[in-house]
Formats: sequence, structure tokens, C-alpha cells
Amino acid sequence: MVTADIGKFTNSVYFRFPDGSERPPFECANTGQGFKKLWSKIIAALHTHNLTEVVFGFESTGAYAEPVLHFLGARGVKLVQVNPMHSKRLKELPDNSPLKTDEKDPRVIATLVALGFTLSVVIPEGVAAELRRLTHARERSVERRTAFYNQLQDLVFVLFPEFLQVIKDVTTKSAHYLIKHSGTPTQLLALSPTELTQLLRRLSRGKLGQARAEELYRAAQESVGIAEGQHALRLEMQELLQLIEGCDNFIAHLEAEMLLQLAHIPYSRCLLSIPGLGAITVAGLIGEVANFDHFKNPAELLKYAGLNLYEISSGLHKGQRRISKRGRPLIRKLLYYAALRVVKKNGILHGQYQNYLTRGMIKNKALIAICRKLLTMIFAMVRDRCDYVAEHPAALPSWKLAA
Repeated sequence: MVTADIGKFTNSVYFRFPDGSERPPFECANTGQGFKKLWSKIIAALHTHNLTEVVFGFESTGAYAEPVLHFLGARGVKLVQVNPMHSKRLKELPDNSPLKTDEKDPRVIATLVALGFTLSVVIPEGVAAELRRLTHARERSVERRTAFYNQLQDLVFVLFPEFLQVIKDVTTKSAHYLIKHSGTPTQLLALSPTELTQLLRRLSRGKLGQARAEELYRAAQESVGIAEGQHALRLEMQELLQLIEGCDNFIAHLEAEMLLQLAHIPYSRCLLSIPGLGAITVAGLIGEVANFDHFKNPAELLKYAGLNLYEISSGLHKGQRRISKRGRPLIRKLLYYAALRVVKKNGILHGQYQNYLTRGMIKNKALIAICRKLLTMIFAMVRDRCDYVAEHPAALPSWKLAA
């Protein structure tokens, strides 16, 4: 067994052998030379102890672990990861001390691996790897865009607080144009009511008319927005609008690329046949799961997604069942938004959702149950390479999973 405390520049690596012997921790640089040095030591240890398999355990540390994982995974090493929460709790047992060092940590990880407290590691390859990267890039871009919108609303509130009460959605093209060209009460009042009405009708393609224009005009006349420092605030608003436009364009480019990559996944048509699952959701799920064949049954996939159930009961106390949330959060997010679509009045799981509510479930728990059911359905459809059939939604026994 090989375990490592992953760092940004160096990793602290530790060997433990089946007979209980060990090799003290040593440093391995996060470079090509460092990895070659590590691999030569692993090969030497295998020969010395007459072993044929090596398990590499590590603590989940995000991006820093990826280079060494890809390096070892390509050489047939079995990869397992441990939950940082578990290693934090276990580290006091060996010496009854909260001491944390680069030498102690890999030993703690090795103990967790030996006890079997590990999580699956699935490294995406080929198209699945592209989809995962594209999905993550899209998520980061959406987060940046949201942050820009929050900043924009703060600035609009300072200059023209009443604007947000009349035009409540600042993400629309109408709002963008008004903020850019008439972002202050003074600028807005430079237009006549007739001109403002015509402008709103043109920008919104008829959705906004005279009533909204008059309301906005009155708001500008009575506005309590500040008059000092307007030039600097307007400059920042212009910059935010450009950044938002850049995010929109990049997200559209990412989504187009996701559709191109999705076409290379043979079973993607199976998932796209499910009403309520769009191409972006399907691409994200395939990228996050990476390889459905890696999982033997739906229970393993649910655990990987953090949708497996647990409860805390003791004696006469019966705890409530909850999901563990110890898995890939993006899978849960994608499934949650998909669940919102499939439980609508004409959605494929509307009846099941209503059944959960009738049984006394609160709405959020019922939606989580739908997420679990959706993931189980997806697993069965990928396994059998079959399309969704509306007439027989419960034809496959493996689709049925107790909520």
C-alpha cells in the first residue's frame, strides 16, 4: 500500500506492506522527475516483497492530486481516496495528540485504507474527460456571472434604487440597455415619456409598454439615488456589463462544445430520451460519473453522488433518514434541477412526486427522493442501452428504489 499527503509542490509518500513492515515517509516532488522517482521506488518495493498489486491512497485535495493520480492510474495502480473528515478524527488515536505533520498524515491515511474506509476514484478518459472539464468551466463561468450581477445590482441601487423595483430582472437585454444608457435618474429623464415607451417596447419586443414606462419615469422623478461620484460608478457599471456579456458568450461557446462532445457518447441518446433531461444536464452527468460501467449497481452510484441514505438512531430514538452528501456535489446539483423539471404537472415523475407529498414528505425531501429515482433510472438505461418508454415507466425492476 502506498499513501500520500498531497501538497502543491511536494507530496509526503509512505509505504506499508502486507506483513506490517513499512518505509518511513519521504518527499516526492510534483514534477515529472519526482513521479519517475516515486514509480521506481514502487517497482523496487514490489520486487522486494514479491507483490503484484499496489494500492495508492490519498486524501481528497482537489486539483493538487490530479497529476499524480493520472500518472499512477495510467500504470494500472488501484486508486482510492479517504474523506478528510475521517483522517482528521483518526489522527489523534495513534499518539493521543492532534499533531498534524507531513510524516504523520500519510500513516493515518494508510490506516484508513487498511480499515476499508475509502471512496471510489473514477478518472474520466477521452470524451468523458472533456465533458467534465467543460462542465466545470461552465459552472465557474456561471458563478462569475452571478457575482458580476450582484455587484451590478449594488451599483444600480446606489445610483437609482427605484430602478430595481420597476425592472426587477437585471439579466434581461432591456435592463442591460437601460443601465448602460440610462443608468441614472438624470439620464432617464432626458428622454420624454413617449420616447421611453417606444424604447421599452422595442427592447422587450412588446412585453413592456406604456404602463411600465410611466412607472419608471415617475420613479426617476422621485429617485433618492446619490448624485456624487456618479461618473466613477457608471464606469464600473459599464465594465460589469462587458464582463457579463463576455461570460454569456463563453458559456454559449462551452455549451456548443458540450453538444459536439456529447455526440461521441453512444449511450447519450438513451439519456436524452428522458423527458426533462436536457443536453447540458446529460453532458454534465456523463462527465461527472465518467464511467457508468465502473459501478456494479445503483447503490454504488448513489454513494458516489452522495445520495446514499443514513440515519442516527439510538435506543428508543429513531433518527430521520438523510442523504450523506459525501460524494460529487455537481451530480446532486444537476439531478436536483432535473428533478424540478420532471415533477411538473406534465413531468414523467409528477405522479411519484405527488405520492411522496401525500405520504407526508416535505417538498425538499420529496425532490431528493426524485433525484435518487432519476439516478437509478439513468443507471439502468445506460446499463441496458435502452431508451425511455413512457408507457412502461416501471418496467425495469432496478428503477424501483425505496425513497
